[in-house]
Amino acid sequence: MSVRERAGASLPKVAELLVVCAHPDDESFGLGGVLGAFVDQGARVRVLCLTHGEASTLGEGVALGERRAQELEAAASALGVHGARLHAYPDGHLTEVAVGELVARIAEEAGDAELLLAFDVGGITAHPDHIRATEAALAFGTDRRLPVLGWALPEEVAAQLNAELGTSFVGRRPDELDLIVAVDRARQRTAIACHASQSTDNPVLWRRLELLGDAEHLRWLLPPPKARTT
Repeated sequence: MSVRERAGASLPKVAELLVVCAHPDDESFGLGGVLGAFVDQGARVRVLCLTHGEASTLGEGVALGERRAQELEAAASALGVHGARLHAYPDGHLTEVAVGELVARIAEEAGDAELLLAFDVGGITAHPDHIRATEAALAFGTDRRLPVLGWALPEEVAAQLNAELGTSFVGRRPDELDLIVAVDRARQRTAIACHASQSTDNPVLWRRLELLGDAEHLRWLLPPPKARTT
């Protein structure tokens, strides 16, 4: 059975989408396939990234934050998004920033966005920065009554990665996943290559993409009003 035949529902059709993420490369490594699918169906996509990712243990160097900013710009172009806004909150310490302040940053970029896209609650790997970025997206969505869609991993993929590579991915049961989206990895892989400081020696990334194949999985963190239970 193909991915499209297994899909639980189609990707929502929106004119404008805002992506909220913590680090340069989140938009490509995690969300790149989904962003490409939104772009392909005509959505105007913008990315808000909250840190420069300067604390990464990959691609170390005194100018890593600056380099990663340049990589984000190139990756955004490769993905076909309208633009990427990068803030300089401290990498690894995003939880020390008040949610209200991050919500204000989202408000500055939201424009006419009809949907927010973020990592799943729990940050996929329990990374505190990922968790905080999603908390801010949810707070903004709740305040503005905007739906929030979360990128998630199936539990079998998470379990396989954890067993093979000693990672800490958190997966979702099939009944917790709302959408299975067929994606074209070519554009995503081009964007990933733009993040050379982080992708050159990253076996976890490549194994995850291999296990996922041509599918990404999403869940409603804040559903559209008509989809919410009363």
